[in-house]
Amino acid sequence: MWRVVGALILRKLLVAALAGVTGMAGALPAGGQDIHIVHCYRGACPAGTPVSNDLVVREIYALSANDDTKLADWVAYRVTRETMGSSADLNRNWRTDEFLAEDETLEAGRGARDDYQGANRAHGYDRGHQAPLASFAGTPFWRSTNIYSNITPQSAALNQGAWVALETAVRDLAWAQRELYVLTGPLYERDMPGLDNAGEPHRVPSAYWKLVIDAAGNSTGFLFDQETPRDADYCDHRSTLAEIERRSGLVLVGEGLSRAGGDLGAALGCVVA
Repeated sequence: MWRVVGALILRKLLVAALAGVTGMAGALPAGGQDIHIVHCYRGACPAGTPVSNDLVVREIYALSANDDTKLADWVAYRVTRETMGSSADLNRNWRTDEFLAEDETLEAGRGARDDYQGANRAHGYDRGHQAPLASFAGTPFWRSTNIYSNITPQSAALNQGAWVALETAVRDLAWAQRELYVLTGPLYERDMPGLDNAGEPHRVPSAYWKLVIDAAGNSTGFLFDQETPRDADYCDHRSTLAEIERRSGLVLVGEGLSRAGGDLGAALGCVVA
């Protein structure tokens, strides 16, 4: 059975009360009622995650936290003109997710008490935001992006290269179109070195996916290996919705998104053949 946990949700941010889960791995709370979450396109979040996952809903994003990997299987967020801002002067005060048990998440702390301590030096991992800080720097809730359930061990070259370049392109397009929906998550297709300081079993992703959707249902997907070079062009990593779903094992979009919809590649700065 899915467990649903969340922060205080502003009424503007929920399409419906947290009463159930839409198509999540075939497991619904008593009564089979549906959840519709505004961070997901037309309220329909991805399906196919383990029934033991925790669905965490905050004011600026929603995610499905996996007990085994200690990371989110997917993170969903909505970027608008109003949510964006500059993150240059904002702190990175990392936090453990207070909604998850100690054995369900990686833990933040001072110095040696932090699970990510030494990870960059040993393995080249950054603390990689899935819902980006800059996309929510215009809100009072930006600190929530620093919670460890929204963070993954992401290679510095990817995090500081093609990944952040794509995040910037998404914000530019969100400004032009007023809003965009984004889904992102990890892939575990080969073993990767773990976090040496983490005391609990966990996994490090070998790759990442991202799906960008506009209000009309047009979309473009991307796939990035952990070893993506720093100078890589994110446009070279475009992928199809079908391929991302095949490799992630998830159903990313509901009936509200036409799988024959238009492509956002050109709008995101990519040359479309």
